[in-house]
Amino acid sequence: MIAAPESNTALAFATSYHAPVLVDAVLRACHSAATVLDGTLGGGGHTAALLAAGKRVTSLDRDPAAIAVASERLADDLRRGTLDIVQCNYADVNSVPALADRAFDAILLDLGVSSHQLDDDTRGFSFRVGAPLDMRMDARGQSAAEWLNTANEESLVQAFRTYGDEPRAVRLARIVVERRVLRPFMVSDDFVNAIRATLGARSGPSDFARLFQALRIAVNDELAGLTRALPALRDRLTPGGLFLVMAYHSGEDRLVKHAFRDWSTDCTCPPRAPFCQCDGVALGTLHTRKAILADAGEIALNPRARSAHLRIWQRAE
Repeated sequence: MIAAPESNTALAFATSYHAPVLVDAVLRACHSAATVLDGTLGGGGHTAALLAAGKRVTSLDRDPAAIAVASERLADDLRRGTLDIVQCNYADVNSVPALADRAFDAILLDLGVSSHQLDDDTRGFSFRVGAPLDMRMDARGQSAAEWLNTANEESLVQAFRTYGDEPRAVRLARIVVERRVLRPFMVSDDFVNAIRATLGARSGPSDFARLFQALRIAVNDELAGLTRALPALRDRLTPGGLFLVMAYHSGEDRLVKHAFRDWSTDCTCPPRAPFCQCDGVALGTLHTRKAILADAGEIALNPRARSAHLRIWQRAE
């Protein structure tokens, strides 16, 4: 892992809505890019930094609340025509008419949840006492409460184990199923109490954060969306373009790492093949061999930067 020496650039583009992570690393990577697709607008921090660096930016988000905040913040850039904002999921880039046939010199995905979403209890991402269990990035689909109340035990186990790295996923799933029969899950306390019943009295905020994150990933089908999005976005890069992905969860980071590695490999024949028969050509190269991490200074300013892993891949010329 590479710790990026960050200045106070992140603070310069932070708002009460969200503090962007690894801004300097993003700007360094994109220094020669003229056009950038920010697939995760959020509070607009990375978009604002890219615009300030003279880039032409197109930003996507499926959360109408995030778009409203960012549109107000970046109103001058919208008027000047240096910024376009499109409401959509980055995984649906190929089905959005406004993005048809467009290519970009760099594409950025920040897979984290904004500080505002985490801190605003009404959005249902928080495990504060009495907070609703919602967690949807937009109003469509099941809420977290509905998912907990209807998902079968196998799906619960998979989410807690795969997205939450929980060794006692089977027990937690069983407890959820038992409790929802007696009383449906409605607020954060219901899920926190199920976690405590599983992990014991020593369980605390780090456990809650990990398993609430697993719940959020399941509700929004985030890994499936990311799997679909990676090749679709890769194909929107200009020759020599850069693909930057910032992940905060081991499952997301592993998926990105493997995709970037596979795209950088010439031969795709089975490992035991006696000789190459595919005549494969690598689609690009790893721009960074290891993930870029926030340094101690940035983490002190923004503790949520601690888990960020930035990987960068470059499309072949």
